[in-house]
Amino acid sequence: MTAIQPRSVEAFLRKPDPHYAIFLLYGPDTGLVNERAKALVSAAVDDVNDPFQMVKLDGDEVAADSARLADEAYTIPLFGGRRAIWIRAGGKSLMTALQPLLDEPPRDCRVVIEGSDWRKSHPLVAAVEKSRIGALIACHGDESATIGQIIADEIGQAGLTITPEAREALASMLGGDRLASRSEVRKLCLYALGVGRIELADVEAVVGDATALVTDAIVDAAFSGRLAVLDELVTKAWGEGVNASVMAGTSLRHALTLHRLRGDVEKGRSATSVVEGAGGLVHFKRKADVSAQLATFSQARLDAIVSDLQTTVLEARRNSGLAEALVSRALIRIALSAQTRRP
Repeated sequence: MTAIQPRSVEAFLRKPDPHYAIFLLYGPDTGLVNERAKALVSAAVDDVNDPFQMVKLDGDEVAADSARLADEAYTIPLFGGRRAIWIRAGGKSLMTALQPLLDEPPRDCRVVIEGSDWRKSHPLVAAVEKSRIGALIACHGDESATIGQIIADEIGQAGLTITPEAREALASMLGGDRLASRSEVRKLCLYALGVGRIELADVEAVVGDATALVTDAIVDAAFSGRLAVLDELVTKAWGEGVNASVMAGTSLRHALTLHRLRGDVEKGRSATSVVEGAGGLVHFKRKADVSAQLATFSQARLDAIVSDLQTTVLEARRNSGLAEALVSRALIRIALSAQTRRP
């Protein structure tokens, strides 16, 4: 078994075991997947900008030409040293291209694959986990402790301080995506540059942007069964250019969060206490809605919603012209489900 445990991932990234030649990163936090993939590639070569040392490949192109990956992986560097191959998986299977490398590992070449929000039963995930030279790293949304470290690192590097109230509010707004979280904290630091200390008003002005507020309102309208409100908000969002695929991804992350928290509810805890103990997973202004949602949906029903949203995300990306209609229908299905399960 070569799945790297969550508690060991950061240490593993700082010093990857040279035994592993193939690294697969996957999960709902695409920003974290990308950040960790970049770290693995950067540590494998001397210069990531040197095309002889580092090669970036599109997953669908690799799937279409299965021999290309092996050709690149087994190429001996002209001037010696190590090489790295960075692949971003698409919608097509990479198994045919990857299998030769799993059977006969390349020398002096690290293969890093950015996967999607796959389950452990996905063929590529299962194959890499079983391989003796494959390392599997699942990337889920940041925990509150990790978010706190991101905030401390970025604000410290900017030479700023932050009030406790502002820190709590900021942490509650972050965590769905690692790169997005860092980007928001850096944007806040730029806003406060020259002031010295970040206040709650600064966080609300900069991080609580209009798009995030709109998508959160849509998600809560859907999962709370407020169908009329949902219809109004979705129509407005599409008119203002909100990206349908982003909306679908936000809805999926929320469903996954509810699924995780619902497990504690089904162990006997009240929905309110679970939400209060969730830290940065739930924005402080959304706690009442999320508590009600946890009381409405069972874990089994959330399983079905997660599956439906995963399909919607994929279909929206493949059919951009139909994305708004596809996402709208998925949100309506959630709202109707919430209505039928009210006490």
